[in-house]
Amino acid sequence: MSSPVLCEIAGGIATLTLNRPAKLNAIDYAMADALLAALDRLETDPDVGAVIVTGAGARAFSAGADIAEFSRSVAAGPNTAVRDFVRRGQAMTARLEAFVKPVIAAVNGLAYGGGCEITEAVHLAIASDRASFAKPEIALGMPPTFGGTQRLPRLAGRKLALERLLTGDSFSPETALELGLVNQVVPHDDLLPTARALADRIIRHSPLAVAGIITAVTRGLNMGMAEGLQMESEQFARLVPSHDLREGLDAWQARRAPVYAGR
Repeated sequence: MSSPVLCEIAGGIATLTLNRPAKLNAIDYAMADALLAALDRLETDPDVGAVIVTGAGARAFSAGADIAEFSRSVAAGPNTAVRDFVRRGQAMTARLEAFVKPVIAAVNGLAYGGGCEITEAVHLAIASDRASFAKPEIALGMPPTFGGTQRLPRLAGRKLALERLLTGDSFSPETALELGLVNQVVPHDDLLPTARALADRIIRHSPLAVAGIITAVTRGLNMGMAEGLQMESEQFARLVPSHDLREGLDAWQARRAPVYAGR
């Protein structure tokens, strides 16, 4: 059987493809576990500076969780449902959010439920003009469980997020852009080239500095200003003895391009 998550590495960028196109790339437990395993491998791969996540096929990024599978967990009771479904999904989105290399969603179609939550969790997102978004969990009689009640309000604000969460209505990529869910909407055929170009603009810089910025921003969002500033200071202090900071400063003063370790 084909893997539920495909991985291709080229030019310092890993592309992870959610690979259940016949099921609109619905996230079953095997896919969530495979995505986590792929991220574990890529985190320590010196040849990878950024990750793109997209969906297989022409219709969907991901239509959300595999309802048939998690319904069986719900039938087994709250302990099983929370352990197998909620914790697994939250671990997946938390891993994407805190990943030390930039993760870019290339949203190529439907991004409903868990697919929308992946988009919320990653650092950056580009949407095809054919993409569509929704928070449809309320139609199943439940709230989002992969972090959607927490991340969307942080991105869009409380009232705009609650409108999406409480109605379950689908919304366009242009609305996703207005909500801060994606960074850009592009013609469908330009989606992956645009995502790769964005990744290239990031990985030309120091990987240590990139990781420090991601860590400071991700953790700082859940802190007060004083704690966030302390986090920022700590990330800078980690870089002071590094080759990358010395090289960056030397290259700037010499008016040349810096050469970072592993690049």
